[in-house]
Amino acid sequence: MKVNVEDISSVKKKLLIEIPKEDVIKETDKFFNKLRKTVNLKGFRTGKIPRSVLESRFRKEAASEIGAELVNISYSQAVEENNLVPLGVPEFDYPEVVSGQDYKYTTTIEVKPSVSIKDYTGLKLKKSVYKVTDDKIEEKLRKLQKNLAQMRTIDEERPVTNGDFVQIDYEGFKDDKPFPPAGKSENYVGEIGSGTLLKEMSDELVGMTRGETKTFPVKFSDDYVPKALAGHEVFFTVTLKEIKNQILPDINDDFAKDLGEFSNLEELKSAIREEMERNYDNFSEKQLYEQVIDNLIAKTDFDLPEVLVNHEVNQMAEHAENSFGSQGISLKDMGYTHDDFLSKYRPAAERKVRGLLTLGKIIEQEGFVINDEILNKGFEILSKRLGQPLESIKMVYKQDKERAAGFEENFLEEHAVAYIIANSAVEEVEAGGDEKDKADDMK
Repeated sequence: MKVNVEDISSVKKKLLIEIPKEDVIKETDKFFNKLRKTVNLKGFRTGKIPRSVLESRFRKEAASEIGAELVNISYSQAVEENNLVPLGVPEFDYPEVVSGQDYKYTTTIEVKPSVSIKDYTGLKLKKSVYKVTDDKIEEKLRKLQKNLAQMRTIDEERPVTNGDFVQIDYEGFKDDKPFPPAGKSENYVGEIGSGTLLKEMSDELVGMTRGETKTFPVKFSDDYVPKALAGHEVFFTVTLKEIKNQILPDINDDFAKDLGEFSNLEELKSAIREEMERNYDNFSEKQLYEQVIDNLIAKTDFDLPEVLVNHEVNQMAEHAENSFGSQGISLKDMGYTHDDFLSKYRPAAERKVRGLLTLGKIIEQEGFVINDEILNKGFEILSKRLGQPLESIKMVYKQDKERAAGFEENFLEEHAVAYIIANSAVEEVEAGGDEKDKADDMK
């Protein structure tokens, strides 16, 4: 067998594989001998059908199956002999088998790039420090207070004013037809002036009375999100069904007990502080991790295998689609197609793949292998990050082999990043306002 390897790029190879006619004849004989033992044809006894008859009746099937078997046997041998480790499923381009002739076919594969990385320690890093203030705890308490609030219908006949809660039916129309991206809802409850309703809708509701219906236009900006509404003028028809106010419970020991887990208000405040500190720590560690990855990427330059990038971008897009779907929002509602999402997440996917390949090279260079110390440290970090008991994390590792392999891979990557951080200069800085907002949004 002859194999010629053509470099399309550093990560993409085209193989021209040539199988000698002797092997083709051998595989052809094998196919027809097996076929003769199993096939039934009228006028012939099983096992006694002439080869010429079989070749005539099963020419297409023979060409296809013999070709597939020759490829199956030769491909594995070809990549092994040339020290190639293919990624994903190879692309084959092969003709029909012609008896008595050499068999040639081509295949295109992708392989891991050759990664070169030096000077990955001694970095200058900044770690943002977040402080849990009493104001933040009070803010969380007020959110919990709203969650336990009761709505009471206002019986007096009066117009809607700012700060009221309204129960409405609404639907969006364009060109006198329902416009799904604008939505439709019955008995929707929102607070006037709070941002829970479109500003234009909130403004129009002020002054309306119970039972009143109003239609009004809303012009969405060209850069509005969701994209499906951008640039459109939509007419909303709104019916005011009820005006309500919110009865907030007092924030005291009874309030804490109503949440089901606390004996008094101080216990609740302490739990809120612990949760915030854990979330801030996780966010700060994530920022530091990504800072290391950015530094590593800046020190490397190599081609990315499309198969790895495509796999990652599809996972990201699928996760986002599922997240929106769980909220009852489709891509079409947002004005996106699946391909739009793939384009949107491709830069992030490329960054992630480049980072993981670079970390993989560092793990190889440093000789890091999974051991009890790395496993236990990984379990502790994951337990803290997820807020789950350590033993439940270990149980998943023991019972699910597929997830266990993923755990080990992630733990090695985090161990490599921890090694880089430990051997770099880390300056702690107080988080700024924008960072605090992002950290709060992540919780």
